[in-house]
Amino acid sequence: MSKAVVVVPTYNEIENIERLLRTVFSLQREFHVLVVDDNSPDGTATVVEANFKNYPEKLFLLKRAEKNGLGTAYIAGFKWALENGYDYIFEMDADFSHNPNDLIRLFNACHKGGSDVAIGSRYVKGVNVVNWPMSRVLMSWLASKYVRFVMGIDIYDTTAGFICYRRSVLEKINLDNIRFVGYAFQIEMKFKAYLSKFKIKEVPVIFTDRTKGESKMSSGIISEAIFGVLAMKFKSVFNRKKFNESSFN
Repeated sequence: MSKAVVVVPTYNEIENIERLLRTVFSLQREFHVLVVDDNSPDGTATVVEANFKNYPEKLFLLKRAEKNGLGTAYIAGFKWALENGYDYIFEMDADFSHNPNDLIRLFNACHKGGSDVAIGSRYVKGVNVVNWPMSRVLMSWLASKYVRFVMGIDIYDTTAGFICYRRSVLEKINLDNIRFVGYAFQIEMKFKAYLSKFKIKEVPVIFTDRTKGESKMSSGIISEAIFGVLAMKFKSVFNRKKFNESSFN
């Protein structure tokens, strides 16, 4: 059986994490879970540790000293997953905005459908977002449109954070060179997979805003994405031009 692990970054998710673990481990397809906790003051890591006995050799915890950005949490989790021999590595939020039942659909898109990256997409078929204020829906939708236009990539939900990667994708992408740590991290990972010509599939999902805990979204994260996109595009064009000139010479 192909080994699959779901990387779940946490910071103050004590209200959600136990129910999330119970839901993921009750799925018909077996998934392991790696929680990457950034020293949550509310004791999220303690709850995870208390569940080790319930899910032996399926539940793992990576504790970090401080809150250091979503991107760095995922990169730490990705490296752990590669070192431990997983074939499929997922990223998913802890707050149930991503439906754990959709893990199977993302897995099948890669394992059976032949995709290298499967994205749980809010926008590939209309707008599938529940319980967000219209202003936030519009901001998120426009952000994805902006990224799609600037980067020139055929992905509708460029900022999605519900994803399945084949290990070959994460092996190809130099994780140590990922620049962004916030909202733009999701864009950068997709852009690098696209530049590496991996097969990317968007799987329509319904995104539901959290009902427990606090959102981690901030204006700084959004501005990083807006200006980060321009920096990524400029760098890719510059590198391509440099490569073409060196090949010509």
